[in-house]
Amino acid sequence: MTELLTMMGVYLTQAVLTFPEWSPALVSFDLGFIGLGEFHLRWYALGYIAGIGGAWWYGSQLLKRESLWGGKAPLNQDGLDDLMFWIIIGIILGGRLGYVLFYMVPYQMETLAADPLTVIRIWDGGMAFHGGILGVAVVLWFFAAKRGVRLLSVGDIAGVTAPIGIGLVRIANFTNAELYGRHTDAPVGMVFPEGYVPGSTPPAFNWDTDKWVYAGNEMARHPSQLYESVLEGWLPLIVLSILIWKFGALKRPGLVAGLFLIMYGVGRSVAENFREPDAFVSGLPEWLTMGMILSVPMWVGGAWLIWNALKQKEKRV
Repeated sequence: MTELLTMMGVYLTQAVLTFPEWSPALVSFDLGFIGLGEFHLRWYALGYIAGIGGAWWYGSQLLKRESLWGGKAPLNQDGLDDLMFWIIIGIILGGRLGYVLFYMVPYQMETLAADPLTVIRIWDGGMAFHGGILGVAVVLWFFAAKRGVRLLSVGDIAGVTAPIGIGLVRIANFTNAELYGRHTDAPVGMVFPEGYVPGSTPPAFNWDTDKWVYAGNEMARHPSQLYESVLEGWLPLIVLSILIWKFGALKRPGLVAGLFLIMYGVGRSVAENFREPDAFVSGLPEWLTMGMILSVPMWVGGAWLIWNALKQKEKRV
C-alpha cells in the first residue's frame, strides 16, 4: 500500500502541464519610424473587445424578440448602441478607480503618494472587476434615467451579456500567464513562468526573444484563470440563457441581473480558493481573500433583486 501511494505521488508530481510557449500578443508592430516604439496587440485587449462585441450581438438578439419580455422590449437598437458606449465607460473608469480604492489606497499608498498619476495609467495594469461592476451600475442608472426606461430590465440585459466578456478576459489572463493559482500537486497543475523582465507587462515575457522567462524555481499551480472563465463566465451565461429562452426569466425584471450577481459571487468565491492571493494584500486570514470580501455586496444585491422580481406578477403578452 505504501509503495502504491508513493507511485501515485510520483505520478501526480510528474503529470503536470507546462505553460504553452505563445506570445501574450496576437501581433506586434514596430512603430519606431514614427517615434512610438513597438506596439503589441495583446490578447487581453482583444478579450475586452470581443466581449463587448459579443455582448452587443447577444443583446440585439434578445431585443428583437419581444415575446421574451412579455411585451415591448425595453430598448431599440439605437438605445442598445448608446447603452454599450456607456457600459464601456463604466467598465474602464469603474475598474480602474475600484483597483485604486480597493487595492492601492489600503495596501500601496506609498506608491500612490509618490506618483499620483499612476491612477490614470491603465496600461500599467490594475483593473478591479468589482469596481467595474460598480461603474456599470452607475452608468445603467444614469442611462435608464436619461432614456426613461426601466432600470431593472436594462440591468437584465447587462446581467446575461456580461459573462461573455468575463469568460473571454479570464482566458486572456491565462494567455498572459497572470493571476495564476496556488501551488498544487494535482495532475491539473501547470508550471507558469514567474521570472521578471524589467519594464514589461506581463513581467515574465521577453519581447526581444519572444520567449517566456523562467526563474528556475517555479512550481506547478492551478490554472485558476480557466476555472474562473467557466465559473464566472460560461456557466452563468448558459444557465441564464436557458432561463431566458426556455422559462421566460426576462418577464420578471431584475431576476436575471440578480441571478448573475449571485452566480458571479459564488463562482468568484469558489475560484478564490484556487487562485493565488495578491502578494501585497495583508492582514486577512488564510481562508479569506479580498475577492471574497468584495463579492459580499453582490450576494446581498443579487438576493434583493431576485426577491423583488419573484414577488411581482410575471409580465405576459
